[in-house]
Amino acid sequence: MSLVANKAGFVVRGRHLLRDVTVAVKPGEVLAVLGPNGAGKSTLLRVMAGEYQATSGTIHQNGQDVSQVAALALAQTRAVMPQAASMTFPFAVRDVVALGRAPFRRNSTRQFDQKLVDHAIRLADIDHLADRAYPALSGGEKQRVHLARALVQVWGMNNPETTGRLDHERDGKERFLLLDEPTAGLDVSHQHALLAVARREAHQNNVGVMMILHDFNQVTAYADRVAVLSAGEIVAQGPVSDIMEPGLLSSVFKSPIRAIDDPAGGFVLVSHGG
Repeated sequence: MSLVANKAGFVVRGRHLLRDVTVAVKPGEVLAVLGPNGAGKSTLLRVMAGEYQATSGTIHQNGQDVSQVAALALAQTRAVMPQAASMTFPFAVRDVVALGRAPFRRNSTRQFDQKLVDHAIRLADIDHLADRAYPALSGGEKQRVHLARALVQVWGMNNPETTGRLDHERDGKERFLLLDEPTAGLDVSHQHALLAVARREAHQNNVGVMMILHDFNQVTAYADRVAVLSAGEIVAQGPVSDIMEPGLLSSVFKSPIRAIDDPAGGFVLVSHGG
């Protein structure tokens, strides 16, 4: 099963933010969504997450129309890391991460939740921040906190630290992780660390990962497939090797893009003169 948008549209005050978008997030792979500013990337993510309801077409997750699925049931099978999350209450970082366990309160235990929170905190490299007040953190630190929160949610009733792989057979439902510009505000080291965690969730835990990125070379390094949006429409999608080529990108972004040889192997995509 997949998380699928089928001819999805989203209209606000007569303006088409999305038009006839068909795209799928498949378990076990990373789908990167790429496009110019205002292309509709964040809108697409929110529609696929069930946060916005498509004004035309459908969104299905695990074979069900998300508009017909209760919010709690959706929260148990998909997690969202937003582009920016505001929280003014002086919660400790550990408590913010633990919010990701809220959908499982009825069938989990405090001890199990704490194990997942501790594991996610280590993966997000925020051990040293665990007892700090969330509002006092930098933007990049807050991003890592919300990655950890999303991880403990998408793991459901599994503990990947001990099992090494999520047990989807337990409830027969695949899980999805949706990341909206997850590298914003992060230094280079933490950008790559976060993207490596997302890729590991896909390849090792069979999670379907969708992430909005702006860096061409991060797409080529961490994604399996890519969908390119422009003016609310999908203009290209497919394997990274087919889509991430200078001619197509130059046309979509209206800026000359070229590929140069990387001494470490392969190539790097740069804007003209970059």
